[in-house]
Parts: sequence; C-alpha cells; structure tokens
Amino acid sequence: MNKPGGGGLGGTGVGLSAKVPSGPTAAAAQAAAQKQKGLMQRADTDINTILDNFSHLIKAARVSDAPFRNSQEAFQMDIHASRVVQAADSLLKLVSELKQTAVFSDFASLTEHVEQRVALFEQQCDETDQLLATVGEKAAANLKELENHYFSSIHKTSE
Repeated sequence: MNKPGGGGLGGTGVGLSAKVPSGPTAAAAQAAAQKQKGLMQRADTDINTILDNFSHLIKAARVSDAPFRNSQEAFQMDIHASRVVQAADSLLKLVSELKQTAVFSDFASLTEHVEQRVALFEQQCDETDQLLATVGEKAAANLKELENHYFSSIHKTSE
C-alpha cells in the first residue's frame, strides 16, 4: 500500500542530525530529535497513504458493463475513500499535536529568558544594596559631623 522510501516530508532527514548537546540536556535533546523523526515518519506515511488510496480510487472509478464488476468497483471505491479519510484524519491529529508541542514545549527559550531576567534582577539587587550601603555610610558620616559641630558650637553651650 505505502511506497517504501518515498521522498515526502522527511525523506531527506534534513534537520534531524543537529548537534546534540552534552550534559543533563543531552537526553532531552535526543528525545526531541527522536520525536521529530517519528512525527516526520507519521506525516510521510499518512501522505503516502492518501496518495496511494486516491490513485486506487481514481482507477476504480471507471465504469464497466458488467453489473458484478460495477458493484465490486463500488466496494473498492468505498474502501479506498474510507482509507483516504482515515489518513486525512491522522494528518489533522498530527497537525494538532505539532501545534500543542510548539505552544507548550518551547520551555528552553522560555527558561533561558527567565534565567536572563533573574540574572538582571539579581544584578540590580546587588547594585541597589551597594547604593543603600553607600548612602547609609554617607548619612552616618554627615550625622556624626553635624553632631560634632552641634556639640562644639555656641548654641549648645548657651542652652
């Protein structure tokens, strides 16, 4: 039914041999590559099924003179039409799965963005702490100077 080695969507395997990172994310990257390869194979299989059954449907659509032959061809047409519908339904499910994967599984870039923001906020927090420490030191020094000036002034002794 399906043609082996059909050159459909994933026939060349382009994009599947991406550089796999090492470390804790290596298993996740390898699993993602396997999932992508499986999805491409599913798409190829479904498309080839649609093409094969549609071509068989067209071949069976010719009209014969014998009534037995017409009923047999009608039955074949029904079978091939139902297989085309099943393959199309499978492709629709695949598209839905790809959409969900794209929406919910893009955690790598989201995590990277969050980590960048956390680093930025930590840096701003450190800068703010240093600024507050500097302001506190200057305020303490100015207060000490004002106290010394006040206690050594004439106004304090006259009271």
